[in-house]
Amino acid sequence: MSGDVARGEHLNNRPQPFSTTTRAHQHHGFQSAGSILRSLPGDLVVSKQKLRRADAIACVRMKRQEANQNLGFASRPFVLCGLPIKKPAAGQLLHERRNGQFSLQVTGHPSYGLPWGQDRLIPIFLATLAIRQQSQTIQFRSAAEMLDSFGMQQGGTQYRRLVAAFQRICGATIFFGTDTQRERAAVVHQARFNFMSEARIWYSRDADQATLPGGFQNEIVLSHEFFKEIMSHPIPTDMEAAKALSCSPAALDLFMWLSYRCFVAKGRERVPLFGDFGLVNQLGSSDYARPRKFRERLEGWLDLVRSMWPECPAVMDTTGTGLWVDRAAAVLPAGGK
Repeated sequence: MSGDVARGEHLNNRPQPFSTTTRAHQHHGFQSAGSILRSLPGDLVVSKQKLRRADAIACVRMKRQEANQNLGFASRPFVLCGLPIKKPAAGQLLHERRNGQFSLQVTGHPSYGLPWGQDRLIPIFLATLAIRQQSQTIQFRSAAEMLDSFGMQQGGTQYRRLVAAFQRICGATIFFGTDTQRERAAVVHQARFNFMSEARIWYSRDADQATLPGGFQNEIVLSHEFFKEIMSHPIPTDMEAAKALSCSPAALDLFMWLSYRCFVAKGRERVPLFGDFGLVNQLGSSDYARPRKFRERLEGWLDLVRSMWPECPAVMDTTGTGLWVDRAAAVLPAGGK
């Protein structure tokens, strides 16, 4: 993959407040997906989780049709190369991914381990606040605000998961580099960094408790290197789509990658699925040694992506060894289509 990343100013990188809407409103003739599913005849049994996802997808599509998307931002290393999808094996502290000239290494803290699964939501949250607040020191009111921002249910289990996720993210060391072959010499640009240099976070199960006495807020100081990377290469994303895919990390990785890859595409282009530069080496899982298994999973992830981005031009080629992409925008300019 070559070319600079999609810059935020090409779309709309003005700071915007988080939207905490998780259900599609019934207006302009729209009806929530949940109400549609409940009205169907017969003994159709739909879990609460599926109802929430259906409503979230309906919300994503409605906001896209209205050109009123909730704009967030992701950081380049974790769009080009994914964090682990599944929980790493005990004692595994190194995760490596490669995307063409880009390479990513994540080293986990011995006490907390590697970031994995839904932990990938935290870098999106941090990058979005850094862009919106235009500051290396970011603030937010409560852990409940973060859970709500990603459509996650509030409760003891989720709070414990959030605490553990912050510990893994805070303790991780990132090595991100690029290497290109010029006419006379190889050019290598590499950086090693942590996500945060300091974090002061409190957790409360009371969603109505905005701050502690004295107006205390959660405060995170991003590392200089991470903040510089975010500000230099902000990659826009649809926050409502991140909510809808929060329980499907692999599909979320694919959505983020396709959002970027289609935006920078110069026309119809083919991305190989396998080999040293294949898509299988870019996403956050190395569990798909058998091509057929990876193709099956990829089709399922693509179905999820298309459910909220129907115009997504990505399609597998007839040989099942490549993915065709074309120029398109998952995040529309404000007020335009």
